[in-house]
Amino acid sequence: MANNQVESALVTTKGQLVVPARIRRRYGIKPGTRVTFIERNGEIVFQPITREYIHSIWGMFKDGPSLTKALLATRAEEKAREDRKLEKHSSR
Repeated sequence: MANNQVESALVTTKGQLVVPARIRRRYGIKPGTRVTFIERNGEIVFQPITREYIHSIWGMFKDGPSLTKALLATRAEEKAREDRKLEKHSSR
């Protein structure tokens, strides 16, 4: 974050915000680019989700737990619980 140039914009009555052209060009923000707003330490960080951003975070969590495995385990537990409920009700 060596470049600390200040830009400003107005929010419209519909809550829309126009990103200044210089910033759009610098960060590859084109029509249809998805962005996220992150609240951090009293600031709002505007992060465009571009191909470059996605490539920069690839592998960031490779050493951590597998979220896919955790989700599949949770779903299996939920299914087993539902199966037990069905068996209990069908045996009556």
